[in-house]
Amino acid sequence: MNVIFDQFGMTDDPATHHRTRSIVSELIRNGYVYKQVVHQAYCTRCQRFLPDRYVEGTCPHCGTAARGDECDQGCGKHLEPGEIRDPVCKVCRTKAEFRDQEHYFFRLSEFKDFLLPFLENVEGTSNAKNYAIGWIKEDLHDWCITRTLEWGVKFPGRDDLVVYVWVDAPIGYIAFTEEWARKAGQDWKRFWCGENRVTHFIGGDIIYHHSIFWPALLKGAGYGVPHAIVASGMVKVDDHKFSKSRGYVVWTNDDYLDKGLHADYLRYYLLAYTSHTKELNFSWKIFGERINNEVVNIFGNFVYRTLFFSHKEFNDIPACPVDPAIIIEIEKTLTSVDRFMQDYEFKGAVDQIMALAAFGNTYIQTNAPWKLIKTDRTGAERVIKNCIQIVKAITLLIEPVMPSKAQECWTMLGYDDMVSNHAVNEAAVDIEVACTKVPGPLFSRLEEPQIAELEALLQKRVHEADRKKERIPVLSIEEFQKMDLRTGRVLSAEPVKKSKKLLKIQVDIGGETRQIVAGMQQFYKPEELVGRDVIVVTNLAPAKIFGTESNGMILAAGDSASLLTPLKQVDPGTKIR
Repeated sequence: MNVIFDQFGMTDDPATHHRTRSIVSELIRNGYVYKQVVHQAYCTRCQRFLPDRYVEGTCPHCGTAARGDECDQGCGKHLEPGEIRDPVCKVCRTKAEFRDQEHYFFRLSEFKDFLLPFLENVEGTSNAKNYAIGWIKEDLHDWCITRTLEWGVKFPGRDDLVVYVWVDAPIGYIAFTEEWARKAGQDWKRFWCGENRVTHFIGGDIIYHHSIFWPALLKGAGYGVPHAIVASGMVKVDDHKFSKSRGYVVWTNDDYLDKGLHADYLRYYLLAYTSHTKELNFSWKIFGERINNEVVNIFGNFVYRTLFFSHKEFNDIPACPVDPAIIIEIEKTLTSVDRFMQDYEFKGAVDQIMALAAFGNTYIQTNAPWKLIKTDRTGAERVIKNCIQIVKAITLLIEPVMPSKAQECWTMLGYDDMVSNHAVNEAAVDIEVACTKVPGPLFSRLEEPQIAELEALLQKRVHEADRKKERIPVLSIEEFQKMDLRTGRVLSAEPVKKSKKLLKIQVDIGGETRQIVAGMQQFYKPEELVGRDVIVVTNLAPAKIFGTESNGMILAAGDSASLLTPLKQVDPGTKIR
C-alpha cells in the first residue's frame, strides 16, 4: 500500500521493557505510585485472578455488558480491577468471585489541574479532546497499573506482577524512537523530552488511554507531552461493524491487490470518503463510483487531455508565462488545503485538490485549445501552459494521497526526479520543464462486472460465516471416541528453522515421546512450555509441516492459543474421557 516506516518495533522488545521500568521507577521516585489491596475477580475453576480481557460482566456505570477493563459496548468508560459487576471467567465461563490482592496505583487524580488546560490547548481533533475533558470533569480516579499475568513487563521489585498493558504499550513509542535514533545517529530525547512535536494518530476507541493516562504518565515522569492527538472514526463494511468472524472484512491482499487494483485507489477512497473523525463505511459499489467519477473522470481526464494535446501540438511545454488568474486559483487551493490539513480534515483537503482538477477541466473545455489553435496558435499555447501549471499543482498536492500515480504524472511532465522531494508551494511556481514524455492515461475505470465480482466475494464470505455458525456438525459418542486424547508433558521446545510461528515440541505422552509441530511461537517462549502439562490428540495421521514431521496435536483455545491443561496433576499418557 506504499506505507513506509522508519522503524518497526514490538512492545515485547527489550528496549520497551527497559524504558517502561525506567519510567515506572521515575514515577515511584516522584511519589506518584502507591500500593493498595483491591478486590479482584478470581476464577475458582481456573484457580487464577482474572485481569482485564479474561473477565466479562456488567458495567457499573451504564449496566451494559462489558470487558474487565472497559465498557466497550456501552458508555466506553475505563474500568479498574474489581469494578465490573457479575464477573464471569472468559476462559471457562465460571462465575467469578472477588478476592483481595495487592496492586500498585498511579495517582492519576492528582493530574486533573494539569490535564484540563493541557486538553484545552493540545492540537488535534475535537473528539480526542472533548471526550476526555468530559471524563475528567465527571470524575478522575487513581489508576491501577499492575496485573497478574504470565507475560508483560515485570513491575520493578515484583516478580508476581506485570505492568498494565496500557502503560507499556505507549511507552513503546519512545522505545521505538530510541531504537531508530541509535541506528540513525540521532538523539531520541529531542522528540520525547521537553518541547516536542509528537502527534498521535489513534482509533476512537482508545481516546481515554492517549488523552488522559498517557500525558499524565509523561508529565509525572518528567517527559514532554504530545503536541497533538488525532482520533479517527471506526471502520465498517457495508454498514456492518468490521468483523472477521462474521465475514465483514476486506483483505487488502486477497480481495484487493491480488485482483489487480491499484493501491492509490484505496488510499484515495479511505481519505476522501468522510471526515477523519467519522465512521468509515467501506462499500464496493461506492468505491467504484468514487474512483470512476472523481479520480478517473475529473483528475485523470484533465491530466490526459492536457498533456496529450501539449505533446501532440507543441512537444515542449509552451514558453509563455502562466496567467496571474491561474496562479491566484492555485494559491487559493494551497491555502485551503493547508487549512484543512492543519485541522486534520483530510477529506476536506482532498476535496479541494479535486476541485482544482474540476476547475482545470472547466477551463480547458471552455477555452477549447483544439479549436483555438486553428486561428490563434499563441492563444492555444497560453491555454495549454495554464492547464499544465494546474496539472503540476495537482500532482504536488495529491502526492501524499496517491504517491505512485503522482510520480507517474510528474514523469509525464518531463521531470526526472522524485515528486516527493519537492515542496508543495512549488505549485504556484511557473513550470519550465520540457514535456518530452509521451503521455498515457493515468487511471483505468472500474467496470461494473469487476465491482460485481468483488461484491460477490464479500457476500460469499458473509454467507459462509453465517453457515458456519448455523451448521456446527453434531458428533455421535462413537465418533468422538475415535479421538485418542491424552495428557502430555512438554520435555523441550525450539523454534522451527525459517518459521516465525512454529515450534518443534517434544511431548511425553506416557512411555512414548512425540514430536509435535505447533503454531505457538508468537504466544510462548520455548522455555515457558517446558514442564507444562498439555492435552494431546495422539491418533492423528503424521504430517510434515514446514519440512518437520509432526505426530499429534496440542489443544489450545482462542486466537491467543491458550493451552488446555488438567486442573489437577496427572501422569503423562492419562486418557481424556
